[in-house]
Amino acid sequence: MTDAQDTAAEATLRTPGGAPPADVETAPIPLLEPREGIPPVVADPDALADVVAAFAAGTGPVAVDAERASGYRYGQRAYLVQLRREGAGSALIDPVGCPDLSALGDAVADAEWVLHAATQDLPCLREIGMVPTRLFDTELAGRLAGFARVGLGAMVENVLGYALEKGHSAVDWSTRPLPDPWLRYAALDVELLVDLRDALEAELERQGKLEWARQEFAAIAAAPPAPPRKDPWRRTSGMHKVRRRRQMAVVRELWNVRDHVAQRRDVSPGKVLGDGAIVEAALNMPPNTHALAALPGFGHRMSRKQLEQWQSAIDRARAIPEAELPQPGQPLTGPPPPRAWADKDPVAAARLLAARSAVSELAERLTMPQENLITPDTVRRLCWEPPKDPTPEAVAEVLAAHGARPWQVEQVTPVLVTALRTTTA
Repeated sequence: MTDAQDTAAEATLRTPGGAPPADVETAPIPLLEPREGIPPVVADPDALADVVAAFAAGTGPVAVDAERASGYRYGQRAYLVQLRREGAGSALIDPVGCPDLSALGDAVADAEWVLHAATQDLPCLREIGMVPTRLFDTELAGRLAGFARVGLGAMVENVLGYALEKGHSAVDWSTRPLPDPWLRYAALDVELLVDLRDALEAELERQGKLEWARQEFAAIAAAPPAPPRKDPWRRTSGMHKVRRRRQMAVVRELWNVRDHVAQRRDVSPGKVLGDGAIVEAALNMPPNTHALAALPGFGHRMSRKQLEQWQSAIDRARAIPEAELPQPGQPLTGPPPPRAWADKDPVAAARLLAARSAVSELAERLTMPQENLITPDTVRRLCWEPPKDPTPEAVAEVLAAHGARPWQVEQVTPVLVTALRTTTA
């Protein structure tokens, strides 16, 4: 057993960071105001230059957060960036007024950035010139440490004993000017982030998992930007109801028109036309605007011009030659769906069942989610095309080739070797 396995087997996860033990009924302390008050919003080059100088002169890790306008605006751009560092205090920066923050990114490039759910914020930060070289993800740290609830509010409460007000998480951050209560909320999001980082680092070290976390953080920091999604229209909610290729063409045409309109108007695509309306139009194939207006989502408040726009898209789909219609499903780049394994390859299905069970048991012993121990896709690929001789070296090589980190390879290789060997045909 590793140190982490010994620790996890000895006792359930205790609350780290000096917070009261779980068996003591102590109410969390409400965190109502930032230590230095609400910082002014930085929205011009001169003010930004002052922030850059202050953060360059600061010390220690930099807490970073970003607020987007998901559900309100097109895309996932940042509408507010919050930072905090020892010696610099907190800063709130408006990326609308200051769209290029590369100078700030350069000023703190050598520092460790502390983010919560880093993969959510890194794309929008990258767009404005902020890219970390080192980071600490407090959400991922919480998962590896075995916390059941890993939202920022829950983590701050359970680890540090403070209660954050989370009432403004889903507001329209593109609003200008931003109300003071929203700015207070935003500043508080980075107020204790470094404190949380320090407490979680200590807990991970106590469990013998700190090196595991460091490998995960390094992988996130080094990951390239995600490539554009192929055929994004296939992710329309309710798409499973659409069976015929001609109907799929309607979804594609309506999705593309909606996306163009949303981008031009800078609004969320769902505010232009709902996914449900797109699917209804595809299933019913209305022949004219009168029939279209009778469908859910194309109600009386929609103008005739809008109805004609959507009907034109449907008519274009109806006119597409048969050979050019979209094919059902997406080309598979890996194993088939697991539900099909029993018919296609019963031996592989048995391997997968054994491997999943083994990973589940190990994850429970290590008090962490299975998907953080090893991705389900990696397990599927290994079980679908295992090495002819599943030695530890061969299995480790396959896992590493699919992107598993060294700590993951070390932990799961023994149990996966056993699973593969016991189910060899």
